[in-house]
Amino acid sequence: MSQLVFYRKYRPKNFSEVINQKLTVKILTQAISQERLSHAYIFAGPRGTGKTTFARLLAKAINCEKRKKGDYEPCNQCAACQAINENRALDLIEIDAASNRGIDEIRDWKENIKFPPVHLKYKVFIIDEAHQLTKEAFNALLKTLEEPPPYIIFILATTEPDKLPLTILSRAQRYDFKRLNIDDIVKRLSYIAKEENLKVSPEALKLIAASSAGGLRDAESLLGQLAILHEGKIDLSDVEDLVGTVNFDKIRSFIELLIKKEASQAIKFISELYDNGADLLAFNREILNYLRYLLIIKVSSDLSDLLEKEITLDEIKIIKEQANRLELLDIKRWLDIFLNSQNSLKYSPVLTLPLELAVVESIFKEKV
Repeated sequence: MSQLVFYRKYRPKNFSEVINQKLTVKILTQAISQERLSHAYIFAGPRGTGKTTFARLLAKAINCEKRKKGDYEPCNQCAACQAINENRALDLIEIDAASNRGIDEIRDWKENIKFPPVHLKYKVFIIDEAHQLTKEAFNALLKTLEEPPPYIIFILATTEPDKLPLTILSRAQRYDFKRLNIDDIVKRLSYIAKEENLKVSPEALKLIAASSAGGLRDAESLLGQLAILHEGKIDLSDVEDLVGTVNFDKIRSFIELLIKKEASQAIKFISELYDNGADLLAFNREILNYLRYLLIIKVSSDLSDLLEKEITLDEIKIIKEQANRLELLDIKRWLDIFLNSQNSLKYSPVLTLPLELAVVESIFKEKV
């Protein structure tokens, strides 16, 4: 029997479950409770931040048969709510613009628009990756956006809003979705792990969250893969093996060796990683991320807010402590060195050599 993947199984069913999109939740729930709906919305933001989920929530709330005047949360019990939750609502049309992007598809939609909803109050069109529509498709859609029937609502979800024509942008309300911070992702993953009876170490959860780049869907998908591979018990090394990256503590330890100018230990560190099957290109990439954190904090500790979506508060404290022991120009020099090694790793006949050279160049300022 097939099972739902985690990001679908644990998709929020109420606005109260939506993470880290407070302003969008506030404005649109007020619009729902006051019955002041727009005919078209644009949900813009990075992948995996909940745009399509929110679109489905909006569609469910406005069509809920038991929602009282002044309320905004869907009941999740009426026929309309259940049909949307179970992906069988005929009047909720989800379109992937990446594969249905041409004029012919838009003409089909326009034919569909002519007919009122079959079961729901509103017929809702969710167009995912809307920026991939062709120019001709946008032109065909434009007239409908200008004068839509009263029972139609469009929601255009996009990761690249700058690619949408100004004529489309001017006819829709735009809401920007933010990346989730690492602590929020860890909390959500912890909840899912508990519900699924998974034993996941805190370090593993942290690395899963960090690997998702602020996208909850990616983190949930990764947790689902790990749950299958490791039969419900997941450790840090399991995550490292799957994502091919190295956790924060190991990167911190490596940077500490550079700060202390312990070149031999740093080279041994690289050799051990290589012997254990680590992806050295991914390791170098994580070094660059870490050095970026040091750079930002060294420029000003007031910029630590920028890092809260990527690393935990405890990790920010560690970054600050190390940054205090470094000069800004040294951090910049290290970034240049490891940017070069990132490119060299792709072509080097000796896989560890670019990183070994980077260690030497980082520790010894004079040319060697």
